[in-house]
Formats: sequence, structure tokens, C-alpha cells
Amino acid sequence: MSTGDGNFAALLVYVDDIVIGSTSDQLVDNIKEYLSTQFKLKDLGIVKYFLGLEIARSPERISVCQRKYVLDMLEEYSLLGAKPVSTPMDYNYKLQKSTKDYRLKDLTIYRQLVGKLLYLTFTRPDVCYAVQVLSQFMDKPSNDHLATAFRVLRYLKGAPGQGLLLHSQSNLQIQAYSDSDWASCPNTRKSVTGYALFLENSMVSWKAKKQSVVARSSVEAEYRSMATTSCEIIWLKSLLAEFGICQTNAIKLYCDNQFAIYISKNPMFH
Repeated sequence: MSTGDGNFAALLVYVDDIVIGSTSDQLVDNIKEYLSTQFKLKDLGIVKYFLGLEIARSPERISVCQRKYVLDMLEEYSLLGAKPVSTPMDYNYKLQKSTKDYRLKDLTIYRQLVGKLLYLTFTRPDVCYAVQVLSQFMDKPSNDHLATAFRVLRYLKGAPGQGLLLHSQSNLQIQAYSDSDWASCPNTRKSVTGYALFLENSMVSWKAKKQSVVARSSVEAEYRSMATTSCEIIWLKSLLAEFGICQTNAIKLYCDNQFAIYISKNPMFH
């Protein structure tokens, strides 16, 4: 919601929990006063913990992490004393569909673990690629898949409090990075799209997702990734516009494939 004097407020609601953000303390007080006339409220003050997210703030920045969530997972799977590893997964090893002889007898442990890791990607983009790989084997996971999921936990053990750092003093200019992993799936030969969007130095959106069709070249895979990233840029630009934040300069999209960049610049291919 916005007011005539240029201030605005946003309400984040989950069941009976509400977080209020605003450019005006007075507007926050007015909202709380109105809500108190409609519902029974308990004011918990400045938000520090919300749905597993730990939030700390200073005049210059806001940090968001899930440290307790990670430690609880490590304790649940008896990995608090495990030796950390430097990467979420071995990227030179490709997971395959399991054969009947090597499938897990109890599928619940794998599915629950991957579900927990999916929730963790809200603040840990560094495990996003590994989790999207693991999520492809939910129907028939094997011991190999479970071992790879446990490796992600051992990686998290190295820095359980790592998360997002959002800078309060920035020009809020969008810039984006796009990439692809061509034909990385050994079962389907489909590629993976990856992108990261920043508001100056603060990462605000990211994704790693398998593409829906088979790309016949690395250029095609990169071009499709750029197209997906462009859609996310348009959405973020529209969202910021609703908050009164307009992008006055051209938005930069970075890609490391020169042929894909050439295709994107040529109007004959659109």
C-alpha cells in the first residue's frame, strides 16, 4: 500500500504471522493500530526470526540466514561431527537413475531431506544447483542419491550461518547474470538454466532449473537461459515499480557465450 506523501508499506502474511515493512515508522504504527481493532495482536518488535529465517540488521545492511535450521538438520541426521567438504557435490560425477537392485527401501528419509534442502535454498543460492539435481530423483532414489544429499549437509557444516547480505545503501539498479550447463542430465540430455539477479551488490533472485526441451548446442542452451532470465528481470522491474522504484538506466544482463549474445542482439531471431 502507498500513501499520497510518497511513503509505502508492505505486509507479509503467513497464517497468523505478519511482518510489516515501511518507509515510515508512523505508517507502521497506523497499520498496527488499525489491525489491533480487528484482531487480537501481539507485537514482537523488530523482526529477528520468521519461518526459520534469522534476520539481523544494522544501519548499513541486513543479513538473512537459516543457521538454526541447518544445525537442526545436521543434528537430525547425526552429522554435527562430520568433516565438512568444500563443494555441495562432485560436479564431475553425474547422478543416474537408480536400478531396481540399488533403490532405497525407505524412500521417506530421502524425500524429507531434499524437501528440507529445498526450503534452505531461500537463503543459500550456493546449494541451489545441487538441490535441483537431487530433486529429480524423488520417485526412485538410491543409496548413491542419498549419499550425495548427505554430502550437501557436510558442505553446510562448514558454514551453517552463511546466507544473504542485503545492503541498505544502494541505487537499487538491477543487474543479472545468466548461464547454462549444456546437456548436463545424462538421462535426458537436457540442459540446466541458472541465473542470479542483483540490486547493485545485493542478490535478490536466483534459480537453477532443468530446461524443458533438449538444446542441440551450447549456444541454444545459453540463449534459452538468457530468455528465462529476461522474464525474471521484467517481473522484478514491475515489482519495484509498484514500490515506486523505477529503473532509469538500461538493465545489464551478463552472459559468457558470445554467440548467444549475438543472437539476442539480432532482431531477425526474435
